[in-house]
Amino acid sequence: MFSRSDDGWGLARHKCAALPGILLLAVLAPGCNRAQPLDTKPLDAAGMDYTAIKQLAALKITPAEILEMARVRGAGFSDPSCLEIYHVYHDRGRPFEAGDAVAGLVQVHISEPTILGLARLDQLGLNAGEYETMRLAGLSEQIILEVARRRASGKPVLSGPSLASLKNTGLRDPTLLELARHGVPDSEVSAIVAARRHGAKDAEILRRFPGS
Repeated sequence: MFSRSDDGWGLARHKCAALPGILLLAVLAPGCNRAQPLDTKPLDAAGMDYTAIKQLAALKITPAEILEMARVRGAGFSDPSCLEIYHVYHDRGRPFEAGDAVAGLVQVHISEPTILGLARLDQLGLNAGEYETMRLAGLSEQIILEVARRRASGKPVLSGPSLASLKNTGLRDPTLLELARHGVPDSEVSAIVAARRHGAKDAEILRRFPGS
């Protein structure tokens, strides 16, 4: 027969024996969460090469970023450019979340080097839609990048709608590029349009509107 005290000791020994298992579960549980396999099927479905997928996985791409990157790859952005734009965002300390912006620019036939240039200038936010419209209006990628550079530097520059209006007057792309480089503001667009209606040539426009 066991005494009441023996029963107490037996219960205590049983509890102590269970503790290592409880601690083991506590230690293993977080590890199990971390070990959950990363679902890269959206990247594969979008056409990304296995090697590029493995590289992104090694760079700790998140599930949310996988969906963003799948939009980009599905739009036709190449594997090397996908990896490059991922690095651009992470080197800035930010997650990649510009899938829709990049896909939109690809769809209006803006080249990958130009899109990567916009990413490096941090111009794939609210301005991305305007750059799409500029391309659809027939403005060159050089002009788009120049506008983006000046905006990134906080300098004045003609807006996309203003440049499109000036293009409609017959001003050539090199002239529009120079107007953007010179920092001509939107406030002078009406005067430039009026000058064109009175027969001012491209060279005269550049002389009369030197910008800042």
